Amino acid sequence: MGLFDIFKKRNNEEENNNSKVEEVKNDETDAAVDDEQKTDDNVDQASEQETVTSEEEPQSSDPEENSKESDNEDNADEEQPADEKPVEDDQTKFTEGLEKSRSTFGERLNRLFANFRSVDEDFFEDLEDTLIESDVGFDMAVNLTDQLRDEVKLQNAKSKDDVQNVIIQKMIDIYDQNGNDENTEIHFANQGPTVILFVGVNGVGKTTTIGKMANMYKQQGKKVLLAAADTFRAGAIQQLDEWAKRDGVDIVKKPEQSDPSAVVYESVHKAKDENYDILFVDTAGRLQNKVNLMNELAKMKKVLTREIPDAPHEVLLVLDSTTGQNALNQAKLFKETTNVSGIVLTKLDGTAKGGIVLAIRNELHVPVKYVGLGEKVEDLREFNANDFVYGLFKGLIK
Repeated sequence: MGLFDIFKKRNNEEENNNSKVEEVKNDETDAAVDDEQKTDDNVDQASEQETVTSEEEPQSSDPEENSKESDNEDNADEEQPADEKPVEDDQTKFTEGLEKSRSTFGERLNRLFANFRSVDEDFFEDLEDTLIESDVGFDMAVNLTDQLRDEVKLQNAKSKDDVQNVIIQKMIDIYDQNGNDENTEIHFANQGPTVILFVGVNGVGKTTTIGKMANMYKQQGKKVLLAAADTFRAGAIQQLDEWAKRDGVDIVKKPEQSDPSAVVYESVHKAKDENYDILFVDTAGRLQNKVNLMNELAKMKKVLTREIPDAPHEVLLVLDSTTGQNALNQAKLFKETTNVSGIVLTKLDGTAKGGIVLAIRNELHVPVKYVGLGEKVEDLREFNANDFVYGLFKGLIK
C-alpha cells in the first residue's frame, strides 16, 4: 500500500469517526429533550399525589436495613477517581504538532482557488508560487508543477476540489518515491559503544536534542555518556552538563577553549573502558569559516575511528524547522563538510514551515530521523513518514 493510500484510508476513517460522533451528539440531544418532557410529566403527577396525601412513609423498623441505606448514600457521595490522562500516540502528536503547517498550507490553497476559473498556465504559475511559499523547496515546486500539468489532464480534473485532490496526491506520491531507500532507524554498533556525532549551527536546539535523546535511551535501560566537545562556548558546556545532571547520565567535559578532539579522545576511552552503550558527542556550530569547521570535524572523526573503527555510527544534523529554506541551505553545507547520516528537525510544532521535510527528502536524500513536536522531553519523537503525511495534509482532500 502506497503512502497516499495509507493517508486516504486514515483520512476517511477520521471523517467517518467524526460523522459517528456527530450522530451520537444528535441522539443525546434528542434523548435529553425526551427526558426533560418526561421529567415535567412526573413533576405534574407528583404534585397531584401530594394533594391527595401529605403523610410520610413510615421508616422501616429494621435498624440493619436503615444502616445499609445510609451507607449506600455515603458511598454515592464519594468522588470517583479521575481517569489518568493517556499518553499521546505518535499519530496524535504529529497531527497536533503540524497544525500550524497544515492550517497555513490550507489557507494558501484557498487563496490559490479563490479566483479559480480554469486549469491554465496562469493557474500553474500561481501554484508554483504557492508551493515555494510553503517551503517545499524550489526544485520540488517546479517538478511538482510540471508533473501536475500532465496529471490534471490525465485525470480530467476540472473542478476546484478535483484539482486540489490531484495536487495533494501528487505531492504525497513524489515524497513517497523519493524515500524508497530511506532508513530512519538509528544504526547501533554490533558490539561496544554506539557513537553518535551531533552537528549543526548554534541556536538550533542541538544541545537540547542531545539531552532529550539521552533521557530517552536512559529510560530504555541504556548506559549513556555525553561528550561536551563544543568547547568554544562556555554556555554549551554548562547547558550539556545541566542536561547530564537532569537525565542522570555521565559527562566528559573540559574548560572552555580546550581542544575538542581531546574531549572526544577522553570520552571514547571512557565509553570503551566502562562499557557504555551510547556516546553522544556535541560539536561546535560555527559556519563562518567552512574550512575550519571541516578540519575540526575531520580531526574528531579521525580520533573516533582510530579507537572504534566503524565510529561514528551516526552523524545527526540538527536543524531548526522555523528557519525554513535557511535550514535547507545549512543542510547542504554540512553535507558537503561531513557525512551526514540523518537529520533531527526541532521546533516543528512551532512553525508553519513543515513543508521543509518534503524539500529535504527531495533535494538532499538524507532521512529525517527525529522531530521535535513540543518542549517536553517526551516530545522528541522518531520520525514516521505515514504520521507526517497525515499530520500535514489531514482534511485537505475534498
